[in-house]
Amino acid sequence: MIEGSKTHPLLKSTHGFFGRKGGVSQGVYESLNAGQRSDDKPENIVKNRHLIADALGADHLVSLSQIHSDRVEIITEAPNEPLEADGLVTTVKGLAISALSADCGPILFEDVKNGVIGACHAGWRGALGGIIESTVAAMCETGADTTKIRAVLGPCISQPNYEVGETFKSEFIEIDDGYSQFFINMDKNSPHFDLPAFILSRLKASGIEHCTWTGDCTYADKETYFSYRRNTHENLSGYGRNISAIIRN
Repeated sequence: MIEGSKTHPLLKSTHGFFGRKGGVSQGVYESLNAGQRSDDKPENIVKNRHLIADALGADHLVSLSQIHSDRVEIITEAPNEPLEADGLVTTVKGLAISALSADCGPILFEDVKNGVIGACHAGWRGALGGIIESTVAAMCETGADTTKIRAVLGPCISQPNYEVGETFKSEFIEIDDGYSQFFINMDKNSPHFDLPAFILSRLKASGIEHCTWTGDCTYADKETYFSYRRNTHENLSGYGRNISAIIRN
């Protein structure tokens, strides 16, 4: 695997949670930037994505044009252009499907017995709006069994580094008072949101009992991961994207 990338023992399919190490990009995108919509040099993005596909043994590495939605695409071949959605599902061998992130939550899914894999991009808006449930539903539509699905949340921003406003908090509480458990007041009494815990709760509510988080914070680990929020705080223009990808064995 590529330097700095990780796997998780819960997933039996070939997969990887890739960070910023092991690629060819320079500057703010150093070095394994996988984001096709970033302002990195296109040839560097292509090279980086080839490195990732090779590490997975994939014929194609499929990413989406992510829009913070609950939209999921079930694919049987690599699309010519990135599709606008936030979840991918396939049963096809050789296709690596992925989620890009730079603080949001990338989730990889598998049902090994039924040969179905999934990936989704779950930022706070997508998680609140149903992307997790939509991905699970698409997997089941394709032949998966909810009780057989395993899911791992990859590197994302952790609660100590995720300060939000009261308006943000209110948007959650208005939907469900119980969501208050995912907020604590920290610096200067500002609420901080626990994105990993919220995502895991939505996975379990979808019937996915076998789920976990890798425990990696994109904001805190500058050497290993890209972070949109960290770059913003450092007044840097542009940011790279981490990628989490899975392929059916």
